[in-house]
Amino acid sequence: MKIFSRIYTALIMVFLYAPIAVMIVFSFNSARSTSIFGGFSLKWYGELLNDSSTIEALKNTLILAVASAVIATVLGTLSAVGIFQMKRKFVRASIMTATNIPMMNPDIVTGISLMLLFVFVGRLVGAEDVLGFGTMLIAHVTFNLPYVILSVLPKLRQTDPHLSEAARDLGCTPLQSFFKVVFPSIASGVFTGMIMAFTLSLDDFVISYFTTGPDFQTLPIKIFSMTKRRVTPDMYALSTLIFLSVLVLLILINVAQARSDKKKEAAKI
Repeated sequence: MKIFSRIYTALIMVFLYAPIAVMIVFSFNSARSTSIFGGFSLKWYGELLNDSSTIEALKNTLILAVASAVIATVLGTLSAVGIFQMKRKFVRASIMTATNIPMMNPDIVTGISLMLLFVFVGRLVGAEDVLGFGTMLIAHVTFNLPYVILSVLPKLRQTDPHLSEAARDLGCTPLQSFFKVVFPSIASGVFTGMIMAFTLSLDDFVISYFTTGPDFQTLPIKIFSMTKRRVTPDMYALSTLIFLSVLVLLILINVAQARSDKKKEAAKI
């Protein structure tokens, strides 16, 4: 059985990562072909640096992802604390149900509904071309919030509530007790939620497609517009750089988490 389980695991890994491996290999292809490897070259990485429209789309994507992740993390952490401190179970369950709707709702439904809302509000205030960076930012914060809340709530449940009470008894204000006692214990959940929000915003296409305007284009939207003609090999180079950056980030997070767990275990001993 162990042999079959290992073969199954290997097949799953190949199925998941073979396309990425092919993309990385052909990002170093000297030819434009996607089926014939003409030789090792950094040509497409140089082409990427000279492609001003792609660099602009990448910059827009990073600005949007960072801004939405930060806002969603702040609002999501505050929301998680508020939900955790609610006494009535029915109210708490109702709010959690409403919170989970953006996660369960299909992206196309969320995107179309947000687009209609933004256009409707724009008509009320007499604004033209209301869709743009602002509407995309609101949309990304909307679908990122539940992930932050669900990352922070488990950490709040693991936190000893008496620690905050003890801090207030020793003279801390509620705000000081939160940042000095509660926040350090939930920091890993907050950081996880922020990273998840960042990656979700970086990857989103459907909701962005319906809530953006002609003056603001993200990388997924630009790549989609290129598929109507042909995706140029410099996109392979850009995707490779993004993949390697995310991989390094995940490794650093796992290393930091492992060190933190070792410190906690050592402190218990």
